[in-house]
Amino acid sequence: MAADERVTIRIGLVQLTDMAPAFVAEAKGFFAAERVQATLSVEPSWANIADKLTYRALDAAVMLVPLAFAVALGLRGAGTPLVVPLSISQNGNALTVSPALAGAIGLDVADVMAVGRRLATIVGAGGRRLRIAVVHAYSSHDLLLRYWLAASGIDPARQVELVVVPPVDMVAALEAGEIDGFCAGAPWGAVATQQGVGRTILVSSAIWQDHPEKCFGVTADWAERHPDGLQAVLRALLRAQHYCDDPANAEDVAELLSSPDRLGVPAAALRASLPGAEADGGVDLSRFAGSASVPRLEHAAWFLDQMARWGRFGTEVDRTALARAVYRPDLYEQATGEEIAPLAGPERFCAGA
Repeated sequence: MAADERVTIRIGLVQLTDMAPAFVAEAKGFFAAERVQATLSVEPSWANIADKLTYRALDAAVMLVPLAFAVALGLRGAGTPLVVPLSISQNGNALTVSPALAGAIGLDVADVMAVGRRLATIVGAGGRRLRIAVVHAYSSHDLLLRYWLAASGIDPARQVELVVVPPVDMVAALEAGEIDGFCAGAPWGAVATQQGVGRTILVSSAIWQDHPEKCFGVTADWAERHPDGLQAVLRALLRAQHYCDDPANAEDVAELLSSPDRLGVPAAALRASLPGAEADGGVDLSRFAGSASVPRLEHAAWFLDQMARWGRFGTEVDRTALARAVYRPDLYEQATGEEIAPLAGPERFCAGA
């Protein structure tokens, strides 16, 4: 990219707190400083994101890791090769249930496996299957929830009904009694709690501590046409991630996200899940910088293993080759000028499953 050349990119988002780096990069001029003209498109659902990437109405998205693989495999539409050169966030999801179900469980949210055992007792008592919403069939929410349910002795394929509801519609669905609970990113668990229609019983970091959450997915053809432009976009997002990760900026980030053209949610609900907030057990704090930005092949492998475990694809998929085709730590290293350090230790999960 020549010194005086601008790159244009259309980035899809949904209304979640962990979209913050993209909104901040636009509002604080980080994209402009890199001569990037970014159009941020707030979409009503993850299905819209997938469709618009497939039909090139978007060039990129802050998106779910499993959805990036689903789009690349053609499990969502005709299929579109994607690359993931950057992770955006860690943690941030929560399982929020109706007050009645929370009362029946009656355990402290911090004891993740005790909650699971109590839920297993309730599920095993018969009656109807519990109906729990996730944001998309190809989501970290779905895979983490299934992992925890299985570890708790609950068969997620038979003993609960997992349905898809867009994040922005979760609270209304819970209030209307259409679902017994939902697993979604912030701020929707906090919103349900503040409105008195739900209670968070589990946060996603209790299932997998510091799990990768959103990633930055780019259509492979756009990345190939604009290699320098992609590096400029990554530098702007990395700068925004550091801004979002600084607790001193949390009030500013929450106010920025609360505007009607972004999330349209009170700043207090957004502030609760941003770095520096006081964790109250019912909100999972997001992280954006440092290890949260690294696209690790080990993480790609975990998501693909879980997708295969729950029948999202068969043995015809070469998971190792797919992980290396989509996840591009080399592009991250190019943007940061730093080699990715090995993991310091084993990943910390709630239990074997």
